[in-house]
Amino acid sequence: MSDTTPTTASAGTSEATDAPGFTDMTRDIAEVPAVEVIVTVAVNLMSAAAVKLGLTEDGAEHKDLDEARKLVHALAGLLDASTTEISSFHAAPLRDGLKSLQLAFREASLVPDAPGQGPGEKYTGPVYG
Repeated sequence: MSDTTPTTASAGTSEATDAPGFTDMTRDIAEVPAVEVIVTVAVNLMSAAAVKLGLTEDGAEHKDLDEARKLVHALAGLLDASTTEISSFHAAPLRDGLKSLQLAFREASLVPDAPGQGPGEKYTGPVYG
């Protein structure tokens, strides 16, 4: 293989890895602490759930309670499973965010779930406003 740029490329092939500075912009996953990965995934789940609950500026445009239920449930499962792995410093705000999403889900539902049956409540127990 030569150092020159090929004159033809396959359709759909990305050459992002050849871009200057790509190596400088990435972190080796081996260097990322597990707590950081868990918190990042949790924040992404929270953000996606908030969008699906219609809690953004474009609210109604992206509202999908079925999708929100799945995301909130996954977030609750992740937090439940990682409780002993992350410190309360990290866990407390995530649990608060989860409870807020669970309450927002209950408020957004036309027919609210029975206490203990809402998304993630299998892991957190019933959530009351």
